[in-house]
Amino acid sequence: MKFRIRNGAVTLNGNTILEEINIDINDKDRIGIVGKNGTGKTTLVKAIIDNSMLEEGIGEEKFELTKIGSFNVGYLDQITLDDLDITLYQELLKSFKMIIDMENRLNNLVEEMNNNASIDVISKYTDLENQFRNLGGYTYKKEIEVMLNKFKFSESDKNKKISEFSGGQRTKIAFMKLLLQKPDLLILDEPTNHLDIETIIWLEDYLKNYSKSLILISHDREFLNNIVNIIYDIDYGKTVKYVGNYENFEKEKNIRFNNLMNDYLEQQKEIKKLRTIYERFRYKPKKAGLAMSRLHQLEKMDIIDKPNKEDLRSFKINLDSITKTGRVALTVNDLVIGYDKPLCKINFELESGRKLGIIGKNGTGKSTFLKTINELIPKISGEYKYGVNAKVGYFDQSLVFNSKDNTIFDEFHNTYPNLSNEEVRSALGAFLFKGEDVFKKIEVLSGGEKVRLELCKILYNKPNILLLDEPTNHMDIISKENLENILNDYKGTVIFVSHDRYFVRKLSTELLIFNDFNVEYFPYTYDEYIEKEKNKEEIIIERNIKKTRKESNNKEIRNLEKKIEKLEIEIKKLEESLLTEEVYLDHNKANEINIKLKNKQKELDELNNDWFRLVGD
Repeated sequence: MKFRIRNGAVTLNGNTILEEINIDINDKDRIGIVGKNGTGKTTLVKAIIDNSMLEEGIGEEKFELTKIGSFNVGYLDQITLDDLDITLYQELLKSFKMIIDMENRLNNLVEEMNNNASIDVISKYTDLENQFRNLGGYTYKKEIEVMLNKFKFSESDKNKKISEFSGGQRTKIAFMKLLLQKPDLLILDEPTNHLDIETIIWLEDYLKNYSKSLILISHDREFLNNIVNIIYDIDYGKTVKYVGNYENFEKEKNIRFNNLMNDYLEQQKEIKKLRTIYERFRYKPKKAGLAMSRLHQLEKMDIIDKPNKEDLRSFKINLDSITKTGRVALTVNDLVIGYDKPLCKINFELESGRKLGIIGKNGTGKSTFLKTINELIPKISGEYKYGVNAKVGYFDQSLVFNSKDNTIFDEFHNTYPNLSNEEVRSALGAFLFKGEDVFKKIEVLSGGEKVRLELCKILYNKPNILLLDEPTNHMDIISKENLENILNDYKGTVIFVSHDRYFVRKLSTELLIFNDFNVEYFPYTYDEYIEKEKNKEEIIIERNIKKTRKESNNKEIRNLEKKIEKLEIEIKKLEESLLTEEVYLDHNKANEINIKLKNKQKELDELNNDWFRLVGD
């Protein structure tokens, strides 16, 4: 396949969202699309799907749209779950309709061969069976089982009707269908949202091995870095191409900006010099020629536009004056958490100023733990105790505000009613809510804006212990980096839940790992944890190899023992035959048996040596 847009643009409701699109998609490309929230990333992929959205851009090239080869595009918004009365398993089987039709035709051909095994029927079966195998006909059921397992659906879920699943679960089902269909161009828009780290790592490996083309929109830097080989950055309505992964993109973008800025500044110096000469000598007859030549140089010059530096404005707050807690910020002893039944028991002690990252599977109790120690739900048993002077700030990923009809200004002022209007505006301005923006209603805010507002409310109170439940959800990459910088400089204690590996790696000084029914406190960084898990995996693999080898050895030992026993019986019979009159009086017979005995004994010695070797292993 080959798909190309040259000098394209997209206008929605009279507003030009993208003004100069240049993009190429080839077989097996793994493309990442990045840019701040609101720059048009999702609009771009929708225009790739629906080309009628495209029009001519502002660039010098002629608008061009090129498609070579037929290919199907897969995008989550296109996946529908129309029949709510069929089961989950039946819904997933729809992704393999072509294979299932082939399977039915093969079964019909088998019946036909049983009645009439003609060359023509056998040939049809052979050709169809080859196609069936190449399309994954013998593995599609296993693929469904793996997908169900990785997206945390149980065996009993397979027979549930689609109508019995929640909205979030139906989104997961649609996502699984999309992956199982394996389109020629797979487009994923923020696929890691609401997935736990284990599932993200599995999806990452799956996409690394995806045999067709892929477009990925994501704010997960590690996910992007490990998958893509091309990045298109949307910058001021234009697409800019970078070859390589996300790490390479960051370096190259910075180098490109610096080079452009240097070229721009050098040209500005030259322009200033030429204009100075022109203005100085334009009215002097003897120097008029010189002045005009400099004017012509200016007119012929290709003017370099000043490069735009991406809007790197960051939200900020002064947290230097927070009250310090004692040496220990939080002690947790045999704390059992849960709702109608216990989820797990937790034990650890966290020193003041540390950053505790909480990771693990969805549904194991991470958010429940934060809600428990913030006294939003009761503990089942055990205890937890904050250090002296503890002042807790809690960020809830559900982002529930006092009223969706409130403006940003009202929401903050209601939280801090004693502040003056100027103080409210100053606090909101630090989190990039300025001018008329403060009168936006909560209901029209983007996810990222809601996160900023909630953080502004929490941090203004200057807590010395922060409980953060998925704070980076809905944030673009620049906002994530801003939050990382604030929290790294923060002198208080941070306890946070996150599925963003990059965020966890950059921030956490220790980890709390939630597994099924148990919690492990790990007093080291995320990188050290990954190294430990890698070593653990290698040990498990080594043990499995040894176990397999031992099982294989045991089987071989048993076979050897049977052979040895049989051989010993044969040798004993030969030795007994030498004592019979018929043999010892016949030199030729005796010689023949002695040769047999010698060969059998040699064979027995070799078997015994093999037996000793295997037993020694």
